[in-house]
Amino acid sequence: MSNQKSFKLEELAKLTDSLVIGDPECVVDNLSTISSASESSITFLTNSKYSGNLKNSKACAVLVDEHYKEDKNFNYLKSKDPYLAYATLSKLFKEESNNTFPFVDKSAVISENSVISKNVYIGPHVYIGPNCVIEDNVTINANCSIVENVSISSNTTIHYGSVLGSDGFGFAPSKNGYVKIEQLGGLKIGKNVEIGANCSIDRGALDDTEIHDGVILDNLIHIAHNVVLGENSAIAASCAIAGSTKIGKNFQMGGLSGVLGHLEICDDVTVGAHTLITKNISKPGNYIGIMPAQDHKDWAKTATLIKKLDK
Repeated sequence: MSNQKSFKLEELAKLTDSLVIGDPECVVDNLSTISSASESSITFLTNSKYSGNLKNSKACAVLVDEHYKEDKNFNYLKSKDPYLAYATLSKLFKEESNNTFPFVDKSAVISENSVISKNVYIGPHVYIGPNCVIEDNVTINANCSIVENVSISSNTTIHYGSVLGSDGFGFAPSKNGYVKIEQLGGLKIGKNVEIGANCSIDRGALDDTEIHDGVILDNLIHIAHNVVLGENSAIAASCAIAGSTKIGKNFQMGGLSGVLGHLEICDDVTVGAHTLITKNISKPGNYIGIMPAQDHKDWAKTATLIKKLDK
């Protein structure tokens, strides 16, 4: 079935642990959005605000939540977790990847002092410096730099242009300017980690920077030296975590957010978009510090009121 690109609805139901409402023999050959679906598409409705768009869709089947009130216009797959089912469908209809294992592009530069497992993918113009260890089933896409003292565990993917194990930002001020503190630690990346494009993760100053198993990072994220990021954490784009902060499991962070350095954050914390964490967090929960956009005059009034609260 791995090479099959068309499926009966009853097959998809089994693969996604869903219930068929309608014709189980209905055949679909692509996954599509509601508006661009064809007569052979399965589409998905995971956000109720798009439900009105269904009336004009050409899809033959729709993936919905188990409590959705279906009609006679479509065949349905009803799921307890439609977003997870959608993720499964996306894998079924994915085109075959050009990233075949094992593969090391001839343009890659790899230090003789590093250990690379046989079953890896290393794309064009990748640099792997000294004292690195790359385990099985690791994908390092084009133009990445694995600078030095980096270990990457199995089944991890590094997307295009990321830099891992670069120098941390450590300098001692003196009367003659700043004196660089050499970064003597490493960077440890766990299993089943996915690191987006153009991310930068520093190696440690003395101890290691640690990215634990199952972490997923979006694009354009910076993680400074000696950060510990707990397993199954997920961080959206354009976030930064300053040095020596320790973060527990299942941390979630919305885009454009930041965490100051030398903090401790417990397990199961969610940080909303555009929020700055400035203190330790010892209680699981949702934390947000965003102020919604306002007209400039209204914002000026709000800022004045906030200043008066301190008096």
